[in-house]
Amino acid sequence: MADTPAGILATEGLSKSFGGLRAVRDVTLTLNARELHAVIGPNGAGKSTFVNLLTGELAPTSGKLYLEGRDITGTRPWEMPRLGVSRSFQRTNIFKTLSVLENVRLGVQAVKMPARAVFSAPHSKPALIEAARRALDRVGLSAHEKTISGVLSHGAQRQLEIAMALASEPKVLLLDEPLAGMGPEEGERMVVLLQSLAREHAVLLIEHDMDFVFKVADRMTVLVDGTLLASGKPPEVRANRAVQTAYLGSQA
Repeated sequence: MADTPAGILATEGLSKSFGGLRAVRDVTLTLNARELHAVIGPNGAGKSTFVNLLTGELAPTSGKLYLEGRDITGTRPWEMPRLGVSRSFQRTNIFKTLSVLENVRLGVQAVKMPARAVFSAPHSKPALIEAARRALDRVGLSAHEKTISGVLSHGAQRQLEIAMALASEPKVLLLDEPLAGMGPEEGERMVVLLQSLAREHAVLLIEHDMDFVFKVADRMTVLVDGTLLASGKPPEVRANRAVQTAYLGSQA
């Protein structure tokens, strides 16, 4: 029996084709526990497709996906949180007419209870409310639990989405452009939050803000045309000539 990859989440030769287009090509990557791993690359590099393969939104054309050494290739997206893999999306994905607490409570309930019970009365399930409040406290939104989510600032909505992902007590957090649309002050708060989360979880993020990536990442992977161009610690990636040519340009 072949050895399985190390790390909490790993891919082995992961590929995805759409007809004649190879969006992701033979990508092998390892995400370690208590690590913030950033995936970067120019537009069209295959980053979002890669994350969708990790979360089961897309089935790979070839290759394998492992969680703690267990082959989970082909797992459906709604099953992933139950295995310990949660994500946020590039566009905020919350119930804007519900309160902050209700959003997170529904996130917990979706993972902890059968699907038919998702919209059942929460007052009979205090453990769900407690878990939701712990997640809100973790991201700094405890004071806003009764606020209708749609009136939150953009940055607070992104924090809420992360709370929803955290409420299921995941092993792995996959975050798609968590700083998208944020101003400097909101961005700084998110930097502090993500650095803190990476001390407790394996965090993989897609992000275009290069200053942010080089500031917070423990490791980085660069994708270009769906292919893994380089992977390593930020100083190694910054010094890589191929990365400089393909992506960083004058920022190198």
